[in-house]
Amino acid sequence: MTASGYLAVDSGGSGLRVAVGVPGREPSARHETREPVRTAARGIDPDHLTAQLVPVARALTAEAGLDGLGTAVVGAAGFASLGDALRAELPGALARELGVRTVALAADAVTAYVGALGPRPGAVLAAGTGLIAVGTDLAGWRRADGWGHLLGDCGSGAWIGRAGLEAALRAHDGRDGGSAPLLACAEAQFGPVRGLPGLLYPRTDRAAVLAAFAPRVAACAAHDPVAADILRTAARDMADSAAAVCPADGEPEVALTGGLFQMGDPLLLPLREELARRLPHARQVPAEGDPLHGSVRIATDLAAGRLTLPSEPAMLCVSHAPGG
Repeated sequence: MTASGYLAVDSGGSGLRVAVGVPGREPSARHETREPVRTAARGIDPDHLTAQLVPVARALTAEAGLDGLGTAVVGAAGFASLGDALRAELPGALARELGVRTVALAADAVTAYVGALGPRPGAVLAAGTGLIAVGTDLAGWRRADGWGHLLGDCGSGAWIGRAGLEAALRAHDGRDGGSAPLLACAEAQFGPVRGLPGLLYPRTDRAAVLAAFAPRVAACAAHDPVAADILRTAARDMADSAAAVCPADGEPEVALTGGLFQMGDPLLLPLREELARRLPHARQVPAEGDPLHGSVRIATDLAAGRLTLPSEPAMLCVSHAPGG
């Protein structure tokens, strides 16, 4: 055993991604779980998170040769609206079980931001099945969209997939705005489109099923004007969200993070054009890392006493155990 370390966590829809290491260095041990943390009447369940996290953290601490964990950072999906119980109970649980003295709890959008840009002013678009934009001038946080596939997430994978399936159904009906190529893709992926309502509407993972069609829309965009227009509209919606959160003054940076951007140029080219048009004062930069990298960055800055990011209960809050 050699040193006191940090615990960094990314809690999302597919489970936990956990890393431990020494502040100022890359993580020396990592692990992923496959069970998402439950959400109950109190919001994100701190007992379920603790039960999953503690044995993993102990094993990784031993693997890394650390004598303990002084700092923990947990970025959690849903924290902004469902994090009350987590804020109230998780720091104490981590102090009791792991000896952690300083705990930062954050929305996953914040850890995505810090992973992409670090502690600098700007805006980050985080897009996968859903979509949220987060920005800061280092005095406060701003967020836009992230309202879910029924009320928002405009430009997200679910949004693109739903728009593509609507165009397929228009072609099936003979209505204006239809796309024969998207109809063919929909039937190849889902079977006869008359069955789509029965396939989609009862599903609890409806957003993910819709998002699974988004790559088909991108694949059709080069030769289908309807598909290309869907992606242009998605790009405009994304730029709207980025513009809503990006600092208006100075020279902020804008970065993209999340699996949706793996679709490549069919989406990225119109998006870069829209961002340049809407935010001419901002510099577009590549994301430096992912949300787990963001948790590691926050942990390193906390341990060194140089965290400059704004604290807000629903976005990023830091607590210290007595004597910590």
